[in-house]
Amino acid sequence: MAQRPYIVGNWKMHGTRAMLSEARAIDRAAERLLKAEVAIAPPFTLIHASRKEASLIGIGAQDCHAAEGGAHTGDISAAMLKDSGAGFVIVGHSERRADHGETDAAVKAKAEAGLAAGLSVIVCVGETEAQRDSGEAEAVVATQLDGSLPRGEGVAERVTVAYEPVWAIGTGRTPTIEDIAAMHRSIRARLGEIYGEAGAQVRILYGGSVKPENASEILATEEVGGALVGGASLTAESFVGIIVAATERAE
Repeated sequence: MAQRPYIVGNWKMHGTRAMLSEARAIDRAAERLLKAEVAIAPPFTLIHASRKEASLIGIGAQDCHAAEGGAHTGDISAAMLKDSGAGFVIVGHSERRADHGETDAAVKAKAEAGLAAGLSVIVCVGETEAQRDSGEAEAVVATQLDGSLPRGEGVAERVTVAYEPVWAIGTGRTPTIEDIAAMHRSIRARLGEIYGEAGAQVRILYGGSVKPENASEILATEEVGGALVGGASLTAESFVGIIVAATERAE
């Protein structure tokens, strides 16, 4: 049986308690759009409150520290996220890799910490504009997968991969459907090498400026199992449009 498309909203550094009304509205919409699996990753400060307000959708976190605890001022562990009500954690987002210098090894350690705490993980990969223009895109992403993905028995069932074409974020350049399909096929092949047969079940999300206007076409693309949505997930109105597109695709 085919998996439901997975639509995840990454709120990034947006959101105070006033945005809990958006979480409630998304949750209500998801109740009637059951052919898609829906989740949001609000800021750490809203995880507990979002879990109380939204009972159907998944609630997760945008990052975690690799350590279980200790002298890491300002950081938060996977166990703390689990305790606050999170069910998953995003690791290796392009903004974390670029702004915080996170290496593949660091991303893998965070993913392993998330799994150890009982969370599922979304591991992000993606190439820069220079890497795309030099023809290295697929090789770069394959290297990121090799270095960032956790290993072990049963791990593939709790891992999702999100592909972010970094070169298309805020540059005005837009990947074609052929670009998206080619990269997702390449990722699928690498997942098979890493996880064997279980790699076929790992969902691959597309994370490049997904909006209600382009969601249908993107979600219909080969090997695209859902979307990691940024700005368009900040309001129920726009995010639900993407969920609707995913639901229609699943019919």
